[in-house]
Amino acid sequence: MPVIRSSDIGNYLYCRRAWWYRKQGFESENQAELIAGTEIHRKHGRKVLASSLNRSIGMVLLFISLILLVAYCTSQIL
Repeated sequence: MPVIRSSDIGNYLYCRRAWWYRKQGFESENQAELIAGTEIHRKHGRKVLASSLNRSIGMVLLFISLILLVAYCTSQIL
């Protein structure tokens, strides 16, 4: 029994004819556009990763600054 991948289902739902051509072994004629799209997705993924990392670093720095603020205020009271 052949394995049905989720990407196959997505491709079929997007364009049944393109899915059928791919299953028959035909390659897409717009290889340059596919390569360009893959590179755009790769760059976007890097930006998302960098953004997530920056947000995490910001949250850690905020947490550290709050701890230092509480420690300073506590030392001024005592």
